Amino acid sequence: MVHTANVIDVSEATFDKEVIERSRQRPVVVDFWAPWCGPCRMLGPVLERLANEPNSGFTLAKVNTDDFPHLAASFGVRGIPAVKAFRDGRLVDGFVGALPEPAVRQFLKKLVPSAFDQALGEAHGLLTQRKWAAAEAAYQRVLAQQPEHPAARLGLARVALFQGKGCAAEKVLQNFPPSPEFTTAEKLLPVARYLCQRGESGPNGHLAGDEAQYNAIASQLRQGELAPAMDSLLGLLRWNKQYRNGEARQVMVGLFELLGDQDPLTRQYRPELASVLF
Repeated sequence: MVHTANVIDVSEATFDKEVIERSRQRPVVVDFWAPWCGPCRMLGPVLERLANEPNSGFTLAKVNTDDFPHLAASFGVRGIPAVKAFRDGRLVDGFVGALPEPAVRQFLKKLVPSAFDQALGEAHGLLTQRKWAAAEAAYQRVLAQQPEHPAARLGLARVALFQGKGCAAEKVLQNFPPSPEFTTAEKLLPVARYLCQRGESGPNGHLAGDEAQYNAIASQLRQGELAPAMDSLLGLLRWNKQYRNGEARQVMVGLFELLGDQDPLTRQYRPELASVLF
C-alpha cells in the first residue's frame, strides 16, 4: 500500500479521530483486510487507486484485522474484505467481498456528494454558522443551477428571514414545490408575509394600541431582537388567542420552525405558547 493524503492506516487508538471525526468533513471508506486474504489483495489496490484519483472526494482508511481484531468485531466484520463507509460521523453503507471496479465506483458514487451536493452542503454550513451574506450568495449559486431545488429554496428563505427580508423570503416560499421541505416552507410563510407587510416596504400610517405594538414586533425581528419580539407576541396572544384571525400565533409557530427545535428560544417559548393557547 502506498500511503498518501487520501490513503491511511488506522488503529483502535486512531479510529475515532481518523474515521469518525474526519467523516464529518468528507466521507471515509474503511477497508477491513488482512495480508493473507486473496480477495483483499484484489480489492485493496482498486480502492487505493480510486481514493487517489483527482477530486476523489473520499479518504480510504485501512484496518488490518489481524492487528486489530476487536476493532473489526465492533463493526460486525465476519468476513473480509469488508468495506464500511462513514459520513457525518456515522456508518452509512458497506459491502463484503471483492467487487469489480465498476461496482465499487457505483458504491462510491452514492457515498461521495456531487459538485452540486457539495455546493448545497457549503450553503447549509454557512447558514448554520449564521454567515448570512455568504450563505445567501451560496444558495443563489446553487439555485442558478437548479432554480426549483426545494432544499436550496428553503435555505435561501431562511437566510432572508434571519436578515429580516420578509418580502424576499415570501417570494421564495410562494408556490413552493411538493417535497419533504414543503411543510416547513408553509410554516415559514406567515413570518415572511408578516415582515413584508409590516413596515418593510414603508410606513404603515399612524397606528395605536395593539396594532402599533404588532408593527413594533416586526421591527424587532428585522433587527434580530428575537427574544423581545417573542415576548411581545406572547403578550398579544395572552390578551387575544386569535389575534388577527390567528396570524400572531402562526408567526410565533413560524419562528420556532425558523430557529429549530433545539434552539434555546424555541425551547423556552414553545411551552409558554402552549400554556397560553391551551
